[in-house]
Amino acid sequence: MDTGVPAFSMNPVMAEIFRQLGLDPDQVGGFFARSLSHTHHALPDPPVTADARLFALLPDDPVDRVSRLPDALLGNIVSCLPVKDGARTAALSRRWRGVWRSAPLVLVDSHVHPAGTAYAQGVASAVSRVLAAHPGPFRCVHLTESPLLAAWLQIVAGKGVQELTLVHHPWPLEIFLPSTFFLGMETLTRLYLGLGLCDVVMKTGDLDFILDRSPVLETLSLEGEMLERCLGLVSQSLRRVQIIGCSVGEIFVVDAPCLERLIQSGGWCPEDTDGNCTKVKIGHAPRLHMLGYLELDPRNVLEVGNTVIKAGTRVSPRTMVPSVGVMALEVRFGVRNDAKMVPSVPRCFPNIETLHIKSAKTDRSTGKLNLKFWHECGVIEFVRSRIKLLVFHDFRGGRGELAFLKYFCETASVLKKVVILFADGFASTEEAQSKLSSLGSVKRASETSTVLVTVPSDPQVGSIRSFKIGSGFSADDPFANY
Repeated sequence: MDTGVPAFSMNPVMAEIFRQLGLDPDQVGGFFARSLSHTHHALPDPPVTADARLFALLPDDPVDRVSRLPDALLGNIVSCLPVKDGARTAALSRRWRGVWRSAPLVLVDSHVHPAGTAYAQGVASAVSRVLAAHPGPFRCVHLTESPLLAAWLQIVAGKGVQELTLVHHPWPLEIFLPSTFFLGMETLTRLYLGLGLCDVVMKTGDLDFILDRSPVLETLSLEGEMLERCLGLVSQSLRRVQIIGCSVGEIFVVDAPCLERLIQSGGWCPEDTDGNCTKVKIGHAPRLHMLGYLELDPRNVLEVGNTVIKAGTRVSPRTMVPSVGVMALEVRFGVRNDAKMVPSVPRCFPNIETLHIKSAKTDRSTGKLNLKFWHECGVIEFVRSRIKLLVFHDFRGGRGELAFLKYFCETASVLKKVVILFADGFASTEEAQSKLSSLGSVKRASETSTVLVTVPSDPQVGSIRSFKIGSGFSADDPFANY
């Protein structure tokens, strides 16, 4: 699907505000358009496409065989059409009029804007007409091409929807969701919110209210939100949670018996905080299989049960999550205290078989980490007897990175494969591979293990920031990017 976003037409008041700030309104509008194009690319594709051509009859067959099908089957056909084509079926005959009104439609705003009118105005007008004309329910509502209108959200809530994707454009800067928006969301199974390009702050109780009113919700994806204090996950249906580029003080998995994936990436801290970023607390999540990225620096905290995990924390049944099989960690190998956390955190997840390590950039160094440092950590049991696949992301050739890789290969006795992905910045493949030349002389604990050295795949396709990959089940491991 086309993810290009046209430049925004800014009203004179907003344009003047940006001029007073010393900014060119046209450049600001272009920045927002480029940012939204990236957001649109990360979104899941709607279940219908407007590219296919619709034919009522076969060229050599004058008999209308489709109209003879049962109403239920006709309704399924109409619900698989773009909304404009679905509405056109009402003109075929008197019988088809009722079929369109009873079919659960897919409403994608980019499919309905009329040619020859102002872009945003045309989309808003067309969406309003469809929402008013159809009684619901909606199989999918995908609103990404125009400013969100509270009236739309109220109608969607009242008529019922299974999959809802909302991306707010920056004008107007403020959006107020109606208080009754999620009262009618008993049918909602997937929710994608991308509101990060405007001043949207979700209070602690907002998402609690959403989860409480959505008893069959399976997927929750958030991008660019500012979440006050704690995001508490209490849901009997949630299976996938993806939090991308959000400011959130705490992610607390309180009671989520069906949760399988908890993915977090690109979190940030408001300037007025005390320096702490995100606390991840795991309560009741017996099916949790994939977890990451956990950033191993003092500003980010991991708590299992009621125990804060620190370097040297003793493992007990209360501090273990045995269901996790895939984990992703972000480590600053130039910071000694961060590296000390590497042995401690995975010990709380004793059945990890796939470990992703992302080497984070740092402007400071607090000591060189050599091979001796890792050996002094003692025997790391999960490395020795559990890990079968290690994927090292953003390798830059640092001494601390190489020491960790050597230690891993020397001690991981069941290791089958190591994948090393280069970071940007190497002048050539030869330069990057030369940084790993010393790794070839290491005596591996697992003689059958292999090492793959490569560059990441297309970040737009393989990035963990993609809702298509992170919140779906099309890929066994959404952290893999090679």
